[in-house]
Amino acid sequence: MYQLRFVTQTYQRRGGIVTAVDDCNLEIPDNDFVAIVGPSGSGKTTLLSVLGGMLAPTSGAVLLDGKSLYSLTVEQRTALRKEKIGFVFQSFNLVSWLTALENVQIPLMLAGKSAEQQQQRARELLDRVGLSDRVNHRPAELSQGQQQRVALARTLANDPQVILADEPTGNLDNDTRQQVMSYLAEFHSDGRTIVIVTHDQQTAEFARRTIRIVDGVTQDVSMAEVA
Repeated sequence: MYQLRFVTQTYQRRGGIVTAVDDCNLEIPDNDFVAIVGPSGSGKTTLLSVLGGMLAPTSGAVLLDGKSLYSLTVEQRTALRKEKIGFVFQSFNLVSWLTALENVQIPLMLAGKSAEQQQQRARELLDRVGLSDRVNHRPAELSQGQQQRVALARTLANDPQVILADEPTGNLDNDTRQQVMSYLAEFHSDGRTIVIVTHDQQTAEFARRTIRIVDGVTQDVSMAEVA
């Protein structure tokens, strides 16, 4: 479970202070599926970065399973991310000179798995996202939808408890967006907590609940209100 207590994140910009997240109190239970929506510049990605242990808030506390993320050392926080949190990005973040199989192997290699274990797990995950026939293709040889599915497979490599996705369908056409979101819904059915940032209502409709953020202020809303 995530708990955000009076979390505020500010930036210095052009001699002034910009409040990206303003006194946020939020709970995200285990196995929740949350969409964070709001206009451009509203603080969505900042909030996701705070949840991911990548950006210490200016004030307030962020707890994951009762542990205060930002009371941990950088090394401890890095270890916790490797163990519990997977990330999906709009830009896929694949290594261009590696094959799909090798890209999925990266977190397994960093976790100290043997080469045989890496390959077996990576092949299983690529098969799960329908890419068993593309394991030896590099990103440039894949469509954008296929690249995002490789990224999804890589996210699952260390079996994370939480998946944080920043505009995971932002570069995709409608059919491919539906496909990627169906996979995320499937991962949620496995028991994982999913938090996505999106500007797209159809993408948000896959979530169980929606958090709207405007000028840094968060509000729990229903899909009816989003529409």
